[in-house]
Amino acid sequence: MNKTVPNADEAVKDIPDNATIMLGGFGLCGIPENCIAALIRKGVKGLTCISNNAGVDDFGIGLMLKTRQVKKMISSYVGENAEFERQLLSGELEVELIPQGTLATRCMMAGYGIPAFYTPAGVGTEVAEGKEVRVFNGKEYLLEHAFEADFAIVKAWKGDKAGNLIYRGTARNFNPLMAMAGKITIAEVEILVEVGELDPNEIHTPGIFVNRIFQGEKYEKRIEQRTVRKA
Repeated sequence: MNKTVPNADEAVKDIPDNATIMLGGFGLCGIPENCIAALIRKGVKGLTCISNNAGVDDFGIGLMLKTRQVKKMISSYVGENAEFERQLLSGELEVELIPQGTLATRCMMAGYGIPAFYTPAGVGTEVAEGKEVRVFNGKEYLLEHAFEADFAIVKAWKGDKAGNLIYRGTARNFNPLMAMAGKITIAEVEILVEVGELDPNEIHTPGIFVNRIFQGEKYEKRIEQRTVRKA
């Protein structure tokens, strides 16, 4: 089955206002740069974005925050984005901060079709407010629910026209989990090949999870904070 679309604009063309979308990546590593740019061009509004982070002021999800397209962020780490901080403190942006492991597991449970799970992370903190707490073997656990995302947008190094994906290095972060979890999964890849060209033993995301795939272009692959040894 050929799941290819010609470009990012075609891939995201049916994402409506007020959609809930997952965006893969960790920091600025392995983020779907082309799809983010296409969403900005499309001008879709009122988005709920599930992502480990909120990008930086001039890159990643930070660009969508700048254009006021994001209504709510569900994230773990947001410390590199001044505009995010401004919108949060001014009440313009709704934010749900959750432990990183819980974020990953909520993605994974959505992919597995499991509606909820118990975790000790966040017990006794603001994270626990309004959530059910149960005791197992003398220890308290929070009930956390799997995400319900309309779309998952991921970035891989290489993929084939059936949607099978291979991630490279640390870009294999939240991308595999989110690829399983969206009702519709969109994948952008650096290299797109014919079906049969990928070694099955190297595939990280089977094509059954992917609905659309396209070959991206002009990847910047920024680094949030570059630290090098003094000369």
